[in-house]
Amino acid sequence: MTPSALIGTRLRERRLAAGIRQADLAAGAAISPSYLNLIEHNRRNVTPEVLERLAAALGLSAKEFGDSEPAALVADLRAAAATLPEAGAEAERAEDLAGRFPGWARLIAQLQTNNAVLRQAVAALNDRLGHDPHLSSALHELLSALSAVRATAEILVETEDLTPDWQRRFHLNLHHDSARLVQGAETLISWLDHSEVETETVAAAPQDEFETWAAARGWSAEPGGDDAPWPASPAARDLARAWLDQAGRDRAAMPPGAFEAALDESGPDPALLAARFGSDVLAAMRRIAFLPDSAAGLVLCDASGTLLFRKPADGFSLPRFGAACPLWPLFAALARPGQPVRALVATPAPGARRFICLGFCETRQPYGFDGPELRTAAMLILPADPRDAGAAIALGPTCRICPRAPCPARREPSILGTAAV
Repeated sequence: MTPSALIGTRLRERRLAAGIRQADLAAGAAISPSYLNLIEHNRRNVTPEVLERLAAALGLSAKEFGDSEPAALVADLRAAAATLPEAGAEAERAEDLAGRFPGWARLIAQLQTNNAVLRQAVAALNDRLGHDPHLSSALHELLSALSAVRATAEILVETEDLTPDWQRRFHLNLHHDSARLVQGAETLISWLDHSEVETETVAAAPQDEFETWAAARGWSAEPGGDDAPWPASPAARDLARAWLDQAGRDRAAMPPGAFEAALDESGPDPALLAARFGSDVLAAMRRIAFLPDSAAGLVLCDASGTLLFRKPADGFSLPRFGAACPLWPLFAALARPGQPVRALVATPAPGARRFICLGFCETRQPYGFDGPELRTAAMLILPADPRDAGAAIALGPTCRICPRAPCPARREPSILGTAAV
């Protein structure tokens, strides 16, 4: 049975769901009840004009009853059935399912796509865990330092007549080996949390896949990159299109050439740039971050603090998993809508860097005055100028892998241990 042969079935299901009698629907569409009965049992073809009248009588669009499901959906359903043959799915009735229940059919197809992406991710990660030389070296260094610490500790515990000089030597060995242990743990956690991976193999979520794709473009949202391969999953492609569409609107509000000239004149101040072009501050932040070869990073979050978008700046780590550092100026801006936040920050050692973080929060009232307020906050991350003097806020990526201590904002102990800053 093809989807086009199911128009009558769909009509009957919509009519019953709406609680309308067959005679009443026929009267509303100006046809006889017997003709409608034949249509609903797929024994009589329906003309486009009659279908329009029937749909209007149901308060629906005629498109909901037509051949709206592409052959690709049926192919996806059959592929899903083939991946788990023991489930006994009737692959030969895929067209029937797509025609009668298109929403469920799309859900099954999407779940099948997501499952395939996750399977690829697990396989690729398993391969890297078994063959990645960097991981092997990090694990070897970690185990070597652990063995050295244990051997030294056993000597100190079991040898009662050690001279003070030898005790000092063993204590020094413990100090050096424990430092190796912390460094090895940092290297391992850095690999696990921030390793660069290819989109088509290990992107475990649409946001990760989209961000890997955007990074491959150099985070440039300028026209001309349309020939690059799109993300594999439909959800990641939707994120990519939304990103490019938003960038196009931002370019229309702040045209190329004029925006770069204003940026050279006033510097990367989103508030000044927004005022100059009559736009909003978040749009100016996006324009700064997505210019070709821009060194600026950008982070967006909603009122829950969930990171919606992450473009990293060199030297400023952004967490892939878990909550971000609560000391980020992003969250200070989230609590003060419409008020600019500027902060000089410093990342943890080793490789400590200083940055200027500019935060701003915008609000929307999509449900009117009586509805909830929606907030979107952004943080623009700019490399600090050497002339930016003063005390910097010490922050990290996320508590789980931040070695700073003490920290009044810490939520959980760091698995790297802590060190005085």
